Parts: sequence; structure tokens; C-alpha cells
Amino acid sequence: MDNRAITLLGLHALLLLLPSSHASETCSALVDNSEASFAKELLSSIHEPETVAWLKSVRRRIHEHPELCFEEFETSQLIRDELQKLGIPYKWPFATTGIVATIGSGKGPVVALRADMDALPLDELVDFEYKSKHPGKMHACGHDMHVSMLLGAAKLLKEREEKLQGTVKLLFQPAEEGGGGALRAMEDGALEDVEAIFGLHVYPLVPTGSISSRSGAFCAAAGSFKAVIKGKGGHAAVPHLTADPVVATSMIIVSLQQLISRETDPLESQVVSVTSVHGGKVFNIIPQDVTMQGTYRTLAQDNGEKLKRRVKEVIENQASVLGCKAAVEFGTVAYPALYNDDKMYEHIKTVGSLMLGQDHVLDTDPSMGGEDFSFYTGKIPGAMLNIGVAHEDASKNFMLHSPHFNPNEDVLPLGAALNAALAEMYIQSAYLGVSTKLSSTQ
Repeated sequence: MDNRAITLLGLHALLLLLPSSHASETCSALVDNSEASFAKELLSSIHEPETVAWLKSVRRRIHEHPELCFEEFETSQLIRDELQKLGIPYKWPFATTGIVATIGSGKGPVVALRADMDALPLDELVDFEYKSKHPGKMHACGHDMHVSMLLGAAKLLKEREEKLQGTVKLLFQPAEEGGGGALRAMEDGALEDVEAIFGLHVYPLVPTGSISSRSGAFCAAAGSFKAVIKGKGGHAAVPHLTADPVVATSMIIVSLQQLISRETDPLESQVVSVTSVHGGKVFNIIPQDVTMQGTYRTLAQDNGEKLKRRVKEVIENQASVLGCKAAVEFGTVAYPALYNDDKMYEHIKTVGSLMLGQDHVLDTDPSMGGEDFSFYTGKIPGAMLNIGVAHEDASKNFMLHSPHFNPNEDVLPLGAALNAALAEMYIQSAYLGVSTKLSSTQ
């Protein structure tokens, strides 16, 4: 058992000996000092120049070769190669390309850290030497950053493995971007014996060096839809002899917005967005059909079932008004809303405050973004946080899913250390039965 664990055991015993009015304050202060020292030790270790260079190299290799949902074969191979170099055992595959690595005693408590691996179908417009080499594919959501930070955490945890009084599982997960890779990974047994899970996501609206999170609702339930509006094509000069699917589609788009403006409680959060419309090829022909796609998001308790039903009704009925027919399909995997567990959120807040200082642990509002991490938190306690990747030069900051997205790589060591600290401090507190919640005096 390491000195830190012995110290904490002594503090735990101290609680039993001191009068209750003094024991809590004394133990909390000493525990906080011990944990703060440990957090800073991790941060200092990962900032070694060779380690920082390695983290950036891993991230850039992944960034150059982005892969879409369930196609992350090259990324998966890179991760396995790095794990082998670190001497970390793993199981593979989960959900086609996913990996679960294991560090620690092999016994409980067992905590998991997750990083998603897939890219987006997007042409990159950022011009640097490690720009995507695959047209139409880009790491525009920072999953390359997530993988690199989790590999950095793997290095830190492996170096401290003999001190772990439990087990850390590192889950490298495919297909977050709409494929529901988390659900598939769970079905394949990726969370076996895991009692808690943490995940982080880069966020360009948070300053580098800060994190943000919240208890409760963190991300919305999200689903996708696709509709083919079938009409009767013909010459654009005689529209009365056609059933125009272009006009029908335009009316559908407007009507879908009224689901939010006229059918949703103004105090509730819901979104319907049409993001793709394709129909016709030339200026003087009304096409036979138009294909449209979009997404719906909600924080409602029904995970969007009512909204989904109304989307289908509006598309079909509005098409019918203009003499067309609509065939509506929904994505095979709809993401439930993500709710952070109260205790896991408090753990994030505590670890973040010890490592970064309380001023750099920010509160955030719920996001209407979807996140398949919600499948995990629907089964076991867990929580997500945002880690800031903003540049000081605001002109370099673009939102997730932008072709100009360019996160600040300086965050890589911090993300690695934070991941490692979340896992090790969770294990230590669960093993000793000592809360890591900050004392009120800090």
C-alpha cells in the first residue's frame, strides 16, 4: 500500500477518535492537502517535454487519418500499438473496433474512463501540416484529442499501477457520432464489473485550463430522421400539371419549426433542425421527389417520443396537403438524455478544483447536443465534463463540427492528468470509504 493510502487510512481512523465536532474539519483539511499534492504530482509528471511531444504526435497521427463510425480500424491499431508499448493488457474488439484496456489490481473498486474514436463526414478547412489526408473526413469533434488524453492517462496510471487499490478500465469506443457505439460496446460486455464511469469532451467555449460540468441534465436526447417527399414531376412552366415536392418540402420545413414555437412549453428545451435537402438537377424541371434529413433534440422525460411522433405526422400531413406523399424513417439508434450522477459530478468538481483551482471549475448549462455516453450512465453512475480548448486568440476558436475546428493542443497533458486523477482518486476514496468532496474551508 502506498504512503498516500496509509495516510488516508490513518485519517479515516482519526475520525473515530476525535470528537465529531472536530474530526470532520481536521480530516477534511488533511485529506484535501494530500489529494491536492497528488493532483499536482500527476500534472507535473505528464508535462515532461518528451511526454508532451508524444501526446501531440499521437493526436496528429490520428487527426491525419480520420475514420467514420465503425470504420476506426487504423485508429484502433494505433491505440493497440501504444498500449503494447506501455505494457498495458487489453481486450479487442468491442463493437467492431473498440478496445478495453485494464490497469490495476484486477479487483474492485472498478472505474472506467471513456474516449470516443470516430470522425465526421466533413471536409477540413484548417490548413496545417497534419491536416486530414482523407477528403470528406475530419476530426471536427475532437475525438482525436480524447483518445490521446486517455492514452496519456494510461501512461500515468501504468507508472502508478502498484499503488492502485482497485482497477481502471480504459474504454476506447467507436461510433459516437450517430452510430451508438456505446450501446454496442455495452452489449459486448465493455462495462463488465464497472461500478462508475467518467468521460470528458473538448469544448472551444471554455478557456484552456478550465473545465465545466453540472449535476443532472447534461446533454439532450437526440434522434435523426429522413424523409422522401414524392410528387409528380414535370415542366417548370406548367406547375399546375405537377405535384411539386420542392414546395411541399419548403412547407414541411416551416411547419416543423412550429412544433417548437407553438407546441413546446417555452420553459422546456427542444430543437428540430432540417440539415439536408436534395431535389432536382436543372432549373426548368420540377423533380419527382425531394429527400430531406434532420434531427430532433429534447430534455423531456420521454426522451423525445412525443416529438418524434409529431415530426412524422407533420411531414406526412403537410406533404398530403400539396398532393404529395412522404415516406419517413428514423435513425436506428436514438440517444437518451444524459444525466450526470450527483456524486460523480461532485467527484469531478473536487478533482478539478484540486488540480486546477476552484476558479477554473465552471458551471455549465445543459447542452442540446446528443451524446451516447448516456447509455453508460443509464446503467451505472457516471458523469461527463467539458474540458476547455479555447485559444487566447479568439479568431482561432470555432465550434464543434465546424470544418475550421482547431482545438488548443496545450490541453493534452491536462486532460491526461485529469483522467488519471479522476480514476485513481475514485478508487482510493471508494476503497477507503472516504469522500473526496472538498471541505467548505477551501
